Amino acid sequence: MLDGFNRHYRLFRETSRYAKTLFETGNWQEFQRVSRERIAYYDKRVAECEQYLRRRFDMDSQDDAIWQQVKLHYIGLLAKHKQPELAETFFNSVSCRMLHRSYYYNDFIFVRPTLSTEHIDSDPPTYRSYYPRKFGLRTLINQILRDLGLRNPFRNLDRDLGWLLGAMREQLPRPLRLEANHQIQVLSSLFFRNKGAYVIGKIINGDSVYPFAVPILRNDDGSIYLDTVLLRTPEIANLFGFSRAYFLVDMEVPSEYVRFLGSLLPRKPAAEFYTMLGLQKHGKTLFYRDFLQHLRHSSDQFSIAPGIRGLVMLVFTLPSYPYVFKVIKDEIAPPKEVTREQVKEKYLLVKQHDRVGRMADTLEYKDVALPLDRFAPELLEELRALAPTAIEGTSDTLLIHHLYVERRMVPLNMFIDKAAPQELAHAVDDYGLAIKQLAAANIFPGDMLFKNFGVTRYGRVVFYDYDEIAYMTDCEFRKIPEPRTPEDEMSAEPWYPVGPNDVFPEEFSTFLLGSERVRSSFTKHHADLLDPEFWNVAKSRIASGSVENVFPYPEAIRFRNNSARNTAHKAGAGTTATRQGLNNGK
Repeated sequence: MLDGFNRHYRLFRETSRYAKTLFETGNWQEFQRVSRERIAYYDKRVAECEQYLRRRFDMDSQDDAIWQQVKLHYIGLLAKHKQPELAETFFNSVSCRMLHRSYYYNDFIFVRPTLSTEHIDSDPPTYRSYYPRKFGLRTLINQILRDLGLRNPFRNLDRDLGWLLGAMREQLPRPLRLEANHQIQVLSSLFFRNKGAYVIGKIINGDSVYPFAVPILRNDDGSIYLDTVLLRTPEIANLFGFSRAYFLVDMEVPSEYVRFLGSLLPRKPAAEFYTMLGLQKHGKTLFYRDFLQHLRHSSDQFSIAPGIRGLVMLVFTLPSYPYVFKVIKDEIAPPKEVTREQVKEKYLLVKQHDRVGRMADTLEYKDVALPLDRFAPELLEELRALAPTAIEGTSDTLLIHHLYVERRMVPLNMFIDKAAPQELAHAVDDYGLAIKQLAAANIFPGDMLFKNFGVTRYGRVVFYDYDEIAYMTDCEFRKIPEPRTPEDEMSAEPWYPVGPNDVFPEEFSTFLLGSERVRSSFTKHHADLLDPEFWNVAKSRIASGSVENVFPYPEAIRFRNNSARNTAHKAGAGTTATRQGLNNGK
């Protein structure tokens, strides 16, 4: 079992190192492929390990005492391991495939972590410390960038350093009195995602800690540049948000990376950091442990989630916990034309795709046992009526066979109903931006109703209902033909042929823009979404192999968008970024 885990983590690290090469060469199509395939590595290794054990040993004849001894020996093998917490999760995954679920909560698996992850040595060290008072800040930042080991030359590093230092002077508290412990700590590995490489670190001065992230982007000629610096907590939190794709980072000791990131964003749980680092299975383990702990220290009941009821999912929530729980209904009513398996495929598509900050990540669980008395009667009634095959009950437990968990958001339709004029305008504008950014990533949401989008605590609009999601390249975006006769114009049915993949953007206004307040805000910035030309242009760019940039930070804070700086930058830059943060050149 440990050999199986070690093979998994070796391949995981090889892929993370490969990401650096793909960034240096600008091979974005390959980067997308390996990012997608890496997500499946864990399940493949678990399946391989299970198959090997079944071939090698007569598993049916092993008694309880043997399994307990196996676990104890496994603990001994992890004493000096660099990733003991991940190896424990791997042990659980293999064991749960081989044992009956009645064993899931006993001494045969790691219900709680057994080994400490404190102070595990890494080579090279997890982070490097730099001392500005000794060498000067400009020289020091230059050294930091060299130590990260990118082979690409900077197009104009002096200019970039000037912009970076200027932004730091503007945003950090002034005057800055340097204390004896003044230093800059930087994680030793770059964080790769989409078309960017991110330097992650923190400035320490006395009792003050200032987190930062610096995105490095690549020009078409292979040169690189600093795009901006993120110094505000909301900006860095968005970089690690639940609607983003997973980073590729080469880590010998991932627990140390998680501990460092936790010092930057103390409110974010370790489970989310493991997930964002591509270790989503261990993230699931930690989330579930935290959730069980919360259940033991709370008394409120699971209840039906507020909002318009869906046709595909039964959604419920625990008011004291910031997540929603989704169960696929046994029978999916018209007009929906999807099966349970197709819904699962759609959610897997989202898991493997670049979510560009606009699609909520989901945690998928099987056979989740929850205390029966924590379910409100009306929720139990709905589960038994709408998803009877998905649940199994005992006198004190409700077992849910298949469950999705997502971060709770305010449904966009409910947000709009109560929003002040300025809040409404921002939400509708961001809704349009979300659709455009999804389109740039080859995603057509399908059902674009406001009820299928949520608003995060930072005011960002995120899509979360995936049963009608499709690739842009699989859709046919058409203009509605002119009616041939007055009877055509008055007909309740289309007078023109409609294929299964046909989309008519002109129809969006009918079901989206009924409110005048919404219509005026939407058409001010996003009237092009009602025109097939927008969709077909986006589709043709994708088909040609173009990979768009969708930045996880506001377009306005990019160095190139300062008017004084922009003039100097344009000499070697490519096309100008659009206001929605999509850009194909630098």
